[in-house]
Amino acid sequence: MRLIHTSDWHLGQTLHGQDRDHEHAQFLDWLLDQLVARQADALLIAGDVFDTVNPPLKAQERLYDFIVRAHEKRPQLDIAMIAGNHDSGGRIELPAPLMKRLNAHAVGRIGWSADGQLDHDRLLLPLHDASGKVTAWCLALPFLRPAEVTGGEAGDDYLAGIRQVHERLIAAAEAVRQPGQALVAISHAHMAGGAVSEDSERNIVIGNAEALPASLFPEAIAYAALGHLHKPQQVAGQARIRYSGSPLPLSFAEVNYPHQVLLVELDGERLANIESLPVPRAVEMIRIGRAPLAEVIAALEALPPSGLFDDHLPWLEVRVLLDEPLPDLRARIETALAGKAARLVRIASEYAGRRGESESQVLLGLDQISPQELFARAWEEQFGNPPDDQALDDFATLLQRVEFANEEDAP
Repeated sequence: MRLIHTSDWHLGQTLHGQDRDHEHAQFLDWLLDQLVARQADALLIAGDVFDTVNPPLKAQERLYDFIVRAHEKRPQLDIAMIAGNHDSGGRIELPAPLMKRLNAHAVGRIGWSADGQLDHDRLLLPLHDASGKVTAWCLALPFLRPAEVTGGEAGDDYLAGIRQVHERLIAAAEAVRQPGQALVAISHAHMAGGAVSEDSERNIVIGNAEALPASLFPEAIAYAALGHLHKPQQVAGQARIRYSGSPLPLSFAEVNYPHQVLLVELDGERLANIESLPVPRAVEMIRIGRAPLAEVIAALEALPPSGLFDDHLPWLEVRVLLDEPLPDLRARIETALAGKAARLVRIASEYAGRRGESESQVLLGLDQISPQELFARAWEEQFGNPPDDQALDDFATLLQRVEFANEEDAP
């Protein structure tokens, strides 16, 4: 059986205000070709399908048009899609009855019965081979919010609640599967030891449970397809537990990531092989600096000239080291860029330390500062000391409640 593992599409994302629909469209066309060429039996989409809980209409059209085209090209293909922390679970599930007719399953959130039992039936998805035979079971684990997993036996312990969900779902899967059928998990979470992108990933810290242990996926799970971290990587050195990474660079910090999807082959109940399928970049990204202005100008002037019919020129970020503010900095950079094959989307200024300061002072926009960092800065400015662990835990819990409320309000 062949699966293609993807995650973190972030449809509808903009790059410093610039629309990226062309890049997403090109990726989806390429992915469709891969599903056909590799004769995939299932496609796994491990969360953060959209960039926001209220994605633009065009982003939603891209997703559903892709699902229809995939079904037309490979009618037996199973698609398993879960919500990530950027997604609205309700929105992801809204078209689920229609999507099932296309062999596509959307799971946005977990549920519990009145007697406190996990509603595991909707979280266990059968995966079929080309003959229509059930060859594996997919354990769908969307991003788990505190309100969904705490209370009852777990109390207010978030990690204990997550572990309980995993254990109950795995037990249910073990009970339903037949000999020779593999168990495949799809999850959106931050696993311990994972390498994080510096600009584009939203921390999902809840109390002290920022990173989850690999033990949540015991050996019974032949493969765990993870989403959330944008850099492709294994978890705890285990090839069977891994992030595919995002298919597009979502910030300039990700320019050098090997963007990919993963082709996963199962042989009965075990993992047989994993192959990286590099995603071609529809639009290049160029990062110049961090360097003094003279070096930056020289690098800009060395860029190739644009042609008369150039479409989709590379995105460009410029990072400049300055001794003092320059009112005409943008004008100088734009002059050096005149006629060059690049689209300037961001200028970052960094000022060398003064008055005995040993480090540079970096000017950051709000889009580069996490809510936790902004809270810590405001706390220290107000009270003169960094916030203690209890204050950080309380803020993280409050933030999760706000994000959950926003999701509930999403149409």
